[in-house]
Amino acid sequence: MAMSPVLFVHICGATIGLLSGYMALLFRKGSGLHGAAGNVFFIAMLSMSASGAYIAAFVHPIAGNVIAALVTFYLVATAWRTARRRNGGTNLYDVVALLLIFVVGAAGLRFGFQAAASVKGSKDGIPAAAYFVFGSVAMLCALGDVRMIMRGGIVGARRIARHLWRMCLALLIATFSFFPGQTKIFSRALRAMPVLYLPHILLLGAMIFWLIRVSVRKRVQRDRAFA
Repeated sequence: MAMSPVLFVHICGATIGLLSGYMALLFRKGSGLHGAAGNVFFIAMLSMSASGAYIAAFVHPIAGNVIAALVTFYLVATAWRTARRRNGGTNLYDVVALLLIFVVGAAGLRFGFQAAASVKGSKDGIPAAAYFVFGSVAMLCALGDVRMIMRGGIVGARRIARHLWRMCLALLIATFSFFPGQTKIFSRALRAMPVLYLPHILLLGAMIFWLIRVSVRKRVQRDRAFA
């Protein structure tokens, strides 16, 4: 049976996105290699999430996967935009992103309540907790966008932190989608090995490390400004 073009794009995007995402973490921040890996990650993840949302909406309808794919799409799109906007400011792009993630968050929470009220405690095979998690993340992102727009944009350490955690969270979602999301491609013996969760742990550790480092840099810059 031939593979559909949309599924092919989804698989290729996921594979390239995972590889380029972890490469971007390894390369020195601000270097040409980091930027190149980040651009590849951006294109691959948008392709993966957009095709994933299409598949989950029209091919194999699963509401939870639509929500997860749209949240991932939003995170990557806004993180990339944040990295490129060094001088702050906001525009229509930010307003559209805010509206998108608000609608996704509201839908995620609504599906969560529907799943919780069902006999099985799930919707389309996805437990209510998953809908609440993605719905809450989306709403927190929307709140962050509102604050950014009201401030007229963000610069400096805040800009770097926004870019960092959004890219890392998108990569973490993709990593979870691969394992345990695709456990069927792993043998039973491999599934029992805790080492398969090592990328998840390393990614979380790297994100926390860089967020702390950015926070310290921000504090130092503020102290120097008032010295």
